[in-house]
Amino acid sequence: MNVSTKPGLSTMPVAAPGDPAYLSGFGNGFETEALPGALPIGRNSPQRCAYGLYAEQLSGSPFTAPRATNERSWLYRIRPTVAHWGQFREVDAGLWRTAPCAEVDMPLAPLRWDPIPLPDGSIGFLQGIHTITTAGDAGSQAGMGSHIYLVTCSMQDEYFYNADAEMLFVPQQGTLRLWTEFGIIDIEPGEIAVIPRGVKLRVELHGDGTARGYLCENYGGAFTLPERGPIGANCLANPRDFLTPVAAYEDRDAPSTMTVKWGGKLWRTELQHSPLDVVAWHGNYAPYKYDLRRYSPVGPVLFDHADPSIFTVLTSPSETPGTANIDFVIFPDRWLVAENTFRPPWYHMNIMSEFMGLIHGVYDAKTGGGFVPGGFSLHNCMLPHGPDMNAFEGASNADLSPHKLEGTMAFMFETRYPQRVTRFAAEAPQFQRNYAGYGRELRKHFDPSRR
Repeated sequence: MNVSTKPGLSTMPVAAPGDPAYLSGFGNGFETEALPGALPIGRNSPQRCAYGLYAEQLSGSPFTAPRATNERSWLYRIRPTVAHWGQFREVDAGLWRTAPCAEVDMPLAPLRWDPIPLPDGSIGFLQGIHTITTAGDAGSQAGMGSHIYLVTCSMQDEYFYNADAEMLFVPQQGTLRLWTEFGIIDIEPGEIAVIPRGVKLRVELHGDGTARGYLCENYGGAFTLPERGPIGANCLANPRDFLTPVAAYEDRDAPSTMTVKWGGKLWRTELQHSPLDVVAWHGNYAPYKYDLRRYSPVGPVLFDHADPSIFTVLTSPSETPGTANIDFVIFPDRWLVAENTFRPPWYHMNIMSEFMGLIHGVYDAKTGGGFVPGGFSLHNCMLPHGPDMNAFEGASNADLSPHKLEGTMAFMFETRYPQRVTRFAAEAPQFQRNYAGYGRELRKHFDPSRR
């Protein structure tokens, strides 16, 4: 499917400077131009591009990847990326960590944290990354990193791209504007954005205030929509609800910096112009956003509690069919109707490792307090977890009439790799050191004299 913003071919808008507009669909072959005629017709690399632009291809997959997984876009820009290059120097990565990272050993237990508070001073996106866990090996393009971002000021005259990983933004507080070389994306709590590896951007606060949220670095295969299997063609995350920005460019000559994350380190160079100078582009390798409130959940309509995999929004596949490098799973508003059923998640041990966060509301398996919006937890592979005592007692004795969970949005970054906790997370005052024993509060109800 090809979608165009070229005059006469589509009613989709062209973005005015600072005003985001979007193209609809997941993984489509898009084309968009901010100046009429900037896209070449019928070819990718003409002898001379319109407006004196340069043609540059950005590939997100090997050239020989099968058509269904081949990702690439052609960018028509004021200067090619090599012209935005300079003498790079390594700079302090702060609290950003990359797998493999084994800074501390944690006890074999469920782990949970209160929200990390926003600082009083000015802190931009790159300085505001606080790594909580890492898994796998970024150099082998397998695994992930789970982070909290804290932002109190916009990036000024600085740009960034991540060569190690695709980045999934999950805002919890405040609105971000992601100025990318493909166009502009605004995201607020309840929405997500995915920035492919190699895509340059500037992260700004949009409106007044500050921003806090979660960030998943995906070292492995690019996020895609999960297969629906017997569910069929509809529900879950529908492709039409994913939005990719139309072309919007900066033609700005001024001193600035560009930071690149490569090999687990941050490298920085000086520039004299903006690298967000793409006037037109076409292809299927591009950033996108999605409104989680448009997710259409499915679930049991008679009895039992289904596996959390039915709430998968995006998945990063591995070389093993049915085993994800990462699943991004949400727990949104939904009706509970199952009869004679314990409706919260059951007690279990899992080969996958679960990093969970809460955007707003209350998570139905943790009603005893302690898991609040902005907080997060880690239940690592083959370690037990499940509802706390209040959730168990309440659900075991509840009236099983249809009940709607409302005003809630929790999520998981779930991976097949064990997640290693960073030193920052282990030593943070927000670490709930008594959480590991929450299961011991569960009462004994066994009575062999009755059924």
